[in-house]
Amino acid sequence: MIKRIPQNILNVLQDAGHLAAKSNLECYTVGGFVRDLVLDKPSKDVDIMVIGDGVAFARDLGQHLGVPDIVEYGDFGTALIPYGEFLIEVASARTETYESNSRKPKVVYTDLKGDLSRRDFTVNAMALNLSPEKFGELVDEYGGIQDIQDKILRTPLNPVKTFDDDPLRMMRAARFSAQLEFKLVPEALEAMQARAERISIVSQERVTEEIIKTLRARVPSLGFYVMQFANLLPLVFPEIAVLGGVEDRDGQRHKDVFHHTLKVVDNAAERSDKMKVRFAALVHDIGKPATKKFIEGTGWSYHGHEEVGRKMLNVVGKRMRLSRKLTAYLKRMTRLHLRPIALAQEVVSDSGIRRLIVEAGENLEDLMILVRADVTSKDPRRVKRYYGNFDRVMDRIDEVVAKDAMRAFQSPLRGDEIIQLLGIPPGPVIGQIKKAIEEAILEGEIENEYEAAKAYFFKIKDSYLA
Repeated sequence: MIKRIPQNILNVLQDAGHLAAKSNLECYTVGGFVRDLVLDKPSKDVDIMVIGDGVAFARDLGQHLGVPDIVEYGDFGTALIPYGEFLIEVASARTETYESNSRKPKVVYTDLKGDLSRRDFTVNAMALNLSPEKFGELVDEYGGIQDIQDKILRTPLNPVKTFDDDPLRMMRAARFSAQLEFKLVPEALEAMQARAERISIVSQERVTEEIIKTLRARVPSLGFYVMQFANLLPLVFPEIAVLGGVEDRDGQRHKDVFHHTLKVVDNAAERSDKMKVRFAALVHDIGKPATKKFIEGTGWSYHGHEEVGRKMLNVVGKRMRLSRKLTAYLKRMTRLHLRPIALAQEVVSDSGIRRLIVEAGENLEDLMILVRADVTSKDPRRVKRYYGNFDRVMDRIDEVVAKDAMRAFQSPLRGDEIIQLLGIPPGPVIGQIKKAIEEAILEGEIENEYEAAKAYFFKIKDSYLA
């Protein structure tokens, strides 16, 4: 049931239990740390809960661990102890509720069962006793173990009350569905649909943090589908929510951009652990609804959607409190995501390839991950053709980079010095000797440094003068 607690945190938990016992306090580790122990997954976030003054206990534990500078949140009865690779949060057993129009929680101190009942999901509502005589005993009042085995997300109490008390739990529901790859029980999803508007009282920073955590999951789309079905996505990321739907005109249908987008996100997640690449996949087509147009005889068009999307990201970045650096990255990737496709479909000049290299800059590799992720066709022949085209673009990029490097490359021993050393006027032989030195460097015969080039010059000069 509970796998072995890693030694590097086991000692801390045992010390916490002994320290609490000296003060006659009940002490437990709770929440996600316990869940991850059950799942045998590594966790760097450790939650310790005491029945009593959590901040005072955190001070004692911090001193004991040699971390006197802890971060205290007295109003909430919590404190953070940074301890090596771990972040230990110590809290008083408590419940938290929000008023109808307030983003500040009301904290009420309680006992173990009361604290566990206010947790978002049963899988996070388990505790391990840390007292010396009961160390490691599992407290599972709400069936968290069974729900982990069934791979479901269920709230300890009535889900409407759970989400009403703390609306951020709805975003956490979406995130956990992606992170754990668990399914929300129907009553929880229905409660989210009923209480979705309550998300408006949660700070934008907290909402954005949950979206980013969802993007870090192995299959991020699971979380965004939950947000959409729960009526949350139109409130937290309207530009993505409106991508769905298919129109039929004269028998011609376009693909559902919402489903396509989430497939691109999952494809990007398979290819890269970088959150920003996955975020770029999420927003790369947000300009399509504004540019969708049916052209008689041609079909559906989204002409210019990459530029429209780029401009929209100014608003998105500001609203979501994204850093300027991340916003700039998303804008660049959105603007350029069609460029490699265009280059693959034509005989392109060196200047066209060079322009892509310069505009993508250090993000060229990320861009090529994105354009490959953007291939969502179910036709294997078409996929193979697209990938072959992108391979040719990469070959052309390598060719131009190598060509430009050759053009910029010069022997450390310059022509004017060769003239002086030989004591002869400028002429073809000077260029021949200089080129021979460069070839020796490129072939690895000599090092690319002045003294090696000069020694090689004296070795070969007579054969050219003869």
